[in-house]
Amino acid sequence: MRLRVSVAAMNRPELISHPSDQAGIIGQGESELRRTLDDAGIGTWSWDLVAGKISLSKTCAELMGATKLDGEHPEVLQNLIHPDDREMRTNAIQHAIERGDAYDIDYRVVRPDGQVCWLRSRGRVQSDASGHPLLLRGVVLNIDARKQAEDELRARQEHLRSILDTVPEGMIVIDEHGIMVSFSPTAERLFGYMAEEVIGRNIKMLMPEPDQSRHDSYLRRYQETGEKRIIGIGRLVTGLRRNGSVFPMELSVGEMRSGDRVFYTGFINDVSERQATQVRLREIQAELVHMSRLTAMGEMASTLAHELNQPLAAISNYMKGCKRLLEQGDRNALPKISEALEKSAEQAIRAGQIIRRLRDFVSRGETEKRFERVAQLIEEASALALVGGRERGVITRFEFDHQAQSVMVDRVQVQQILVNLLRNAMDAMQSSSRRELTVAVRSNSEGMVEIVVSDTGPGIAEEVADKLFQPFVTTKPSGMGVGLSISRTIAEAHGGNLWVESNPAGGASFHLTLPAAENGAAAYAE
Repeated sequence: MRLRVSVAAMNRPELISHPSDQAGIIGQGESELRRTLDDAGIGTWSWDLVAGKISLSKTCAELMGATKLDGEHPEVLQNLIHPDDREMRTNAIQHAIERGDAYDIDYRVVRPDGQVCWLRSRGRVQSDASGHPLLLRGVVLNIDARKQAEDELRARQEHLRSILDTVPEGMIVIDEHGIMVSFSPTAERLFGYMAEEVIGRNIKMLMPEPDQSRHDSYLRRYQETGEKRIIGIGRLVTGLRRNGSVFPMELSVGEMRSGDRVFYTGFINDVSERQATQVRLREIQAELVHMSRLTAMGEMASTLAHELNQPLAAISNYMKGCKRLLEQGDRNALPKISEALEKSAEQAIRAGQIIRRLRDFVSRGETEKRFERVAQLIEEASALALVGGRERGVITRFEFDHQAQSVMVDRVQVQQILVNLLRNAMDAMQSSSRRELTVAVRSNSEGMVEIVVSDTGPGIAEEVADKLFQPFVTTKPSGMGVGLSISRTIAEAHGGNLWVESNPAGGASFHLTLPAAENGAAAYAE
C-alpha cells in the first residue's frame, strides 16, 4: 500500500511517523494508562486463554492479596477467592468465554493475612476473526466501603422494619397522586390486605364513601392551595376493611419531600376498643340519666297530683253546690250560683297555670341549629355507633347523593338519632345469617335531605310498627322504649320526620328527613 502524503504535511515533519514510532507511542500510552489506573486504585488484568496465563497489574495483585507471579497459576488465584464465591465467579467467567461476551460480578477475596475484602471484577472476551476466544481482560475495584454502607443501610432498614412490625399504629406511605408505596404489617392486620395487594394502588380503596370518591380532589386541593385540613392536625375518621366493614380510627398525616417528589405518611390507630369502652360508659351514664328522669317524672306526677288536687276539689265542691241550688229552684240563689261558677272558673285557670308551669319545667328550650355537612354527621356518628360491628360480622355500606350536602340542624341531637338508629340496626341483625347495614343519603323535591338506615334483620311486625314511636314501646327484651320516641321528637323539632318501612327482601328501613341547607349555606358548611 502506497502512502500518500500532502504537500502541507511534508512541510510539517512532526505529523509523519514510522510504524515503529507509532507502536512506541501506543506502548507509552498503554503504560501511562496503567499508571493512571493504578494511581486511581483500579487494578487491571489479562488472561491469555491460549497459553493459560494471567497477568496482573501491581494494584490488581494488591487488591487480591497476590503476587504478580501468582497470576501465572490460575489455581493459586482461585484459592484466594472466598469459598462461598468461587463457584459463582467460575461460572460467570466460563459463561462469558462461551458467549464471547462481558461479565460484571462482585465477590470476596481472602488475603494471606486473613482479611476479607469485597471486589468488583469486570471483564470482556476478545476473539479472533473466526470467533475463537483468545484473551479475557478487565479491571478490579475495591468496593469494601460501598458494601459496608449497604450493610449498614440494610441493618437500619431491618431495624426500622422491626420497629414498624411491633408498634400498634399502622403506617401507610403514599405519593403525591395517592398511590401507596409502603404498607406496614400493622396496616395489613388493620385492613385485611397484604402489602403486595395494595402497593401501587390508590389509597382511596381503604376509605368508605363519600371520602372514597372525594379523596383525589381533597389531595389536589391541598397541593394547589396549601390549606391543611388533616396534615399535621389529625382527626377521627373511618376506614374500610377488605371484608367491607368499617371501623373508627385516628389518622395523623405527615408530609415529606424527597428531591422533586412529595410523599405523605399516615399513622393509623384503631380506636374500636377505646370507643367501645367509651360507648359502654355512655350507656351507663344514659341509664343513670334515664333513671333520674323516671325519678323526676315520678316526683312531677306526685307534685302534679298534689297541686291539682286543691283546684279540682274546689271546682267539684262549687259544682255540687250549684247543682243543689238549681234543684231547689230558688231564684234568689242565682247570685250564689253565679259566684260559684266564677270561683270554679278561677280554679280551672289555676289548674291550667300549674300544668303550664310543669310543662315549662320539662321543656328543653330552642335547639342550637347550625349548618352541618351530612357526610361528616354520618361519619362521626358511625365511628361511635359501629364499634364492634366487625366482630359481630356486620358489613356496612354508605350511599351518598352528592346533591345532599348540608343541613340546618343541632349536630349533637341529630347524631343522637343516627347513633340510636345504627345501634338498633346492629342489634336487630344479631341472630340473622346475613348482616348488612346500609346508610343512604338522598335529597327530595320538598327541600329535605333524607337519611335511610336499612338492615337485614327480622323486620318489624305490623302491629308493632304503628306503635314503635310511642313511649315505652320496644322490641328489645331489655329496652326501655323511649329512644325512638325521643328521636322522632327531635326530628319533628327540626322540621323533619322519622318513620319506618319494611324492606321487600326482609329487614327494616328507618327514614329520617331534615331540612336541607341552601346553596350558600352549603358552601359555608364546606
